[in-house]
Amino acid sequence: MLFLGEDLLVIRRDHTPGIPWPGYLDFPGGGREENESPEACALRETREEVGLEVSEPQLVWRRQHGASWFFVAHLPAARAGDISFGDEGEGWQLMPPREYTERDDAIPHFRALLSTYLSERGEA
Repeated sequence: MLFLGEDLLVIRRDHTPGIPWPGYLDFPGGGREENESPEACALRETREEVGLEVSEPQLVWRRQHGASWFFVAHLPAARAGDISFGDEGEGWQLMPPREYTERDDAIPHFRALLSTYLSERGEA
């Protein structure tokens, strides 16, 4: 999960047949390559999908969900001007995090993870 200022960066997933959650609102991320650490994967996927460089010390929250890892980073709102959308997904947008947790087109377990993060930050 990547925050730019107070807003959350979300990606609209493709409608490609066979992918999980087609058309849903997603976060930058993806599968690990070879011996890549979960942190390195999150940083690489963010760079590939939205063109933003995030460093490992900027990962302020970590949570394992099954075999997957989820991370949170916060960047200044001005970095939205640096977004270079890759070739995965139909587009990106910024939205208030509470809006994501209430959307029917947001991936359900991502809504739950975001709610947990916000609650732990005292934003319940």
